[in-house]
This record gives sequence, C-alpha cells and structure tokens, in this order.
Amino acid sequence: MSTVVNTPRPTSAADPSGPAAPLDRLRALQSEGRLVTEYPSVAPLLAELAYGDKGAADLVRAGQLLSRLDPEEVAAANPGTLTVSVAVAGHSTVGALAAPLTAELARHGILLRLTLGDFDGYLRELQDTGSQLYAAGLDLALVVLDAQAVFDELPVVWRVEDLEKAAGNKLAQLGKLVERYVEHGTGTLVLNTLPLHRLHTHQLVDLRSRAALGVAWREFNAGLLRLAAAHERVVVIDLDPLVALGGALNEPRMASYAKANLGDELLGRYAREIGHLARTLRGRAKKVLVLDLDNTLWDGVLGDDGADGIAAATTFRGEAFGNFQKIAKQIGSQGVLLAVSSKNDQEPVLEVLRTHPDMVLRDTDFVRVNANWNPKDGNLRDIAAKLNLGVDSFVFADDSPFETGLVASSLPEVAVVRLDEEPALHVERLLADGWFDVRELTAEDRARAALYRVESDRQDLLDSSGSLEEYLEQLGVQVKVAAVGEADLARVAQLTLRTNQFNLTTERLQPAEVRERIEDPDHLVLSVRSGDRFGDNGVVGALFAHRTPQGLHIDNLLLSCRVFSRGIEQAAVTSVLAYAVAQGLGPVTAAYRPTKKNHRVRDFWPSLGFEPSGGDEEELSFSHPLAELPAVPSHLRLDTDF
Repeated sequence: MSTVVNTPRPTSAADPSGPAAPLDRLRALQSEGRLVTEYPSVAPLLAELAYGDKGAADLVRAGQLLSRLDPEEVAAANPGTLTVSVAVAGHSTVGALAAPLTAELARHGILLRLTLGDFDGYLRELQDTGSQLYAAGLDLALVVLDAQAVFDELPVVWRVEDLEKAAGNKLAQLGKLVERYVEHGTGTLVLNTLPLHRLHTHQLVDLRSRAALGVAWREFNAGLLRLAAAHERVVVIDLDPLVALGGALNEPRMASYAKANLGDELLGRYAREIGHLARTLRGRAKKVLVLDLDNTLWDGVLGDDGADGIAAATTFRGEAFGNFQKIAKQIGSQGVLLAVSSKNDQEPVLEVLRTHPDMVLRDTDFVRVNANWNPKDGNLRDIAAKLNLGVDSFVFADDSPFETGLVASSLPEVAVVRLDEEPALHVERLLADGWFDVRELTAEDRARAALYRVESDRQDLLDSSGSLEEYLEQLGVQVKVAAVGEADLARVAQLTLRTNQFNLTTERLQPAEVRERIEDPDHLVLSVRSGDRFGDNGVVGALFAHRTPQGLHIDNLLLSCRVFSRGIEQAAVTSVLAYAVAQGLGPVTAAYRPTKKNHRVRDFWPSLGFEPSGGDEEELSFSHPLAELPAVPSHLRLDTDF
C-alpha cells in the first residue's frame, strides 16, 4: 500500500509467461554472485516488494540479503552510487533495524553504511565525543528511544509524581546531550518520541492518576519535539502516527528476554521514515505531482459520463475523491507543483476545473494541464520540458495499472503512486512515502506555484519579441547579490540540496553548514535574488567562496532552472570578481564537477574569461587573472550588498 517507483516485473525462468517475484529475482542475483555489480537494479525490485501485500515482511527479507554486502565493494563496482552513513544507538537492542534500514534506503537508490551500537548504550555514546555517533563524515546519528528509558528510572513502587520527576530529569539530560552533539558532532541527530504502552498506564489503578500520567508523558514528548525546533541538525521522529497505523508496540517475550522494547513492525515503519529523511538530506525531494483525472480526482469518466455524471462530493464515493483533492491542494500550497496528465479533450477538462461545483482543485491550482490522447510517459516529458525540470523530480498518481506500468517502465526515475478502484485509499497511498518532504519550508516554496504560473506571461512576451535580445530588454531583469542573512539561510541551503542543472560542484549543504560558513570571516556566502516586470522571483541562486593564501576560490554557484538564460549568473560572478579586485584578493579560482545533470554548464567558467588550470575527469579547475572583468549584461540592473 506504499508509494513506490516501479519498473516492469522480470520474467521467471520457471514461468516464462508470468512475472517473477521480486524477492526471487533478488535471491537469484545473490546466488549468481551478481548482486554487487548489478546493485542499481535493486531499487526497482524493492519498489515492487514495497507495493505488494507482504511489503513490510518482504522488505525485511530483502534487507537481510542486502545487509550482507560490503558497502565498499558495492560503491567501487558502481561509481556514483548515492551513499549515506548511519550510526545507531538505543536504549533497547537495535539490531533489528539493520535489515529494514538497508532495504528502505536501497529502495530509494541509497547505499547504507551502517554501524550499530550496544544494548542501552545511547547515553554513553552521546556523552563520548569519540563514539560512533561523532564519527567524521557521519550523515545520520540515530538514537532510538523507548518508554523504558524513563520507567527504568522509577522506584519499584511509584506514583505519578515520581514519573513526572523522572521524565523531567530525562528531558533535561537529553537536552544537554543534544547541545553537546550539536557542538561536536557532524551528522544530523535523530531522536524519537516515546510511545506509551498500556502496561505502563495500567500499573496505576485510579483513573485520575492515569490521566495525570498521560499529561506528563505528552509534555515529555512535546519537549522532545521542541528540541528539533531549537537545533538545525536535530530531527525528532514522532512515533505516535506510526503506532496509530496498527499492530503491537512490541512482542512481550522479545521485550522481556531480548530487551527489544520496540517491535519489528514499528521499527520497520521507523526505518521507512529514516529512508525519507535520508532522501531529503541528499536533496532527492520531489517537486511535481502529476495527477490523472478520471477516477483519480473525480468519480467517473468525463468523456463517457459528461460533466454532470462525475462527482467529487454529494455521493459517498464522490466525497472520497473530494478528500483526495483537498490533500493535493494542501500539498500544492507548500511549494509542490501540481500538473495534470489525462486522456481527455482539453476544453471539457478546463471547463470542469473552472466551473464544476464539486471541484476543490481549480485550473489555477495547476501549473500545467495536459489533457490529450498522447501516451502519458510522453505527457510527463512534455510537462518536464515546459517547467524546465527533470522527470526525476516527478510523482505520478493514476488509477490505471496500464498507465502506471507504462510510466514506470519508460520513466523509472518517476515515482509512481499506484491508485486503484478504492478512492478511500488514495490519500494514504499518496502520502505513504513522503516524496515531497523537506527540512523547512521557505517563502519561495509557498510562492513557487504562482511563480511558475506567471512564466506563461513571460513566454507570451518572448513569443511576441523579435529576438531574445529584444525580449530581455523588455523583461527588465533586476538582480541583487547580497550576503546571506537569517531570512534567506534556509532557502540557500535548500538550493544546494535541490538544484541539479545549474550546480557547478553539486556540494550539498544543510542549514547548519551554511550557517557555519556565514559565521566564518574567511567565507563569502551570497544570495542571488531576481525580479522583472512581472514580479519578484525571490532568491533564485547562491554563490559560495572562501579566501585562500593565493586569492579567492569560488566553491560553488547555483541557479534555479526557473531563471535560466537571463544573464543572472553572469552578473553574479561579475560582482564577485569586482569584489576580489576591490579587496586585492588576487586571482579568483573555481571548479566544475561534471554530473549527469549539469553538463549544460560545463563551459560556464571559460565563457566568463576563466582559464583552465588543471583537473581530471572528476573535477576541472579554472582561474581568472582579473586583468579584464566580464561586463554586466546591459539588459539587467545589478545591485550588490556584500
């Protein structure tokens, strides 16, 4: 019932006419000794497993196979594989996390480097800056907590007052340890709220005491959640929604004998959340939700039933579709771009979206409506081209097995949400995998849909202009390059994580890492803001540089794909070169690291007078002598504040 990226099922040798079970295919790769070399094929197989009826159990089995692999061998055999290093410490035993963590990250194309701590070692490891949690280069430090971490502090005979005191002391202790980690650790520290078991509450026989315990416990968990709000490199996973999905909190015998206070089912759900987090930290959040219409956004088929025969309210089934529309609209309000790919005629679709009384989503909620009879994989490519985004930033939701299968097979980088004939499950399936999760929403996120919609006005101006030069002159581009302040810090970090096409070194930075550079007097961290006659585009780029004994080195330059080909990047670099001259910093150096997505900017530095100064296939180096600076494009106005 999860949301997955799928590819066609492989054919079984035993049954050439039917699909082989993904787990069997995975086992075959292992037995044939090809699992390491063919590791890229693992993600789509795991996607199929996650979508199956026994998804959680099969993923654990797959994780058990994959966890036996040597990550270094896999990385060596598959250069460019995305990796994440994770260390786990906990109050109870944490070994059961290895398999689901391995599988959940692999499902998103991420290779896991995992270190597991000892039983009840979390306090010691948080206190010791030489422990695995503080290892250099660590990405995620998971500290898995359970209710016994507090209840073990109580006397044999206890009252609510004892619990309140113990919970307060534990929260204070964790708060100090979090501060210690933020100061000395390098990764993102992940804590979790502590689910309360009925065996704890019902040790108290009077209802008033149970209520007081419930209040104290919720205040304790609220305090844990506030730690994430107070520290940029701290995340707190709320386990209550995961427990609410059903199933036992733990297995009594395993809890008693193996000290496994959180059960395998809950740990599997926790591992899924960590998979989402790892994807987010690596800048893999999706940006576009492409929706089908018939039996996806509304009940019925517009071409057959007509506008009067479809429903997204007024009927029991229709209300389920209406709920799905509400969730899509909620997602769209937070920066996710909504688009349509539907096999229908354009005008009737637009008429329904504009005027049908049942619709929560209107035509203005979508940045693109492709209603035609073309194959849907082609429609997704068209939408991507119009938005100047890669299809790997897309999520596609459709109730047709044929359409989802087509997109999954021809565009495996698209996340496919397989809906079916039960609309009450649409919302759950859409939200199952947190495809759009980000660390923090920015002002640009909330305005993104409007910014993309206004692009049609710019396109109209371009189409009516006699040349690109005339278009740019009429556009009235304004650029401001300024030192990054608190208001723009989150947006600049987000650009490093999510920008791929115009990203010269693809260095990914979390907000705390951006802040460290801002506070370092030898570093220059600049935001690039743009606007034009149609409005403010917000912060569309960033430039990172630092002083060296020889001069100034530009660490990275990034620019949103929304504002390509307007001279903004040239203006930003020119301003930094002029700064270097004014500061007497000598030659300015820069680098370019080629990726599959940034090839279009391979010649960017030479185009601005930078000369090649060495490098290899992995990184090219350039240097600007500052004898003659490139001009600021005449069609734009540049302001600087740094």
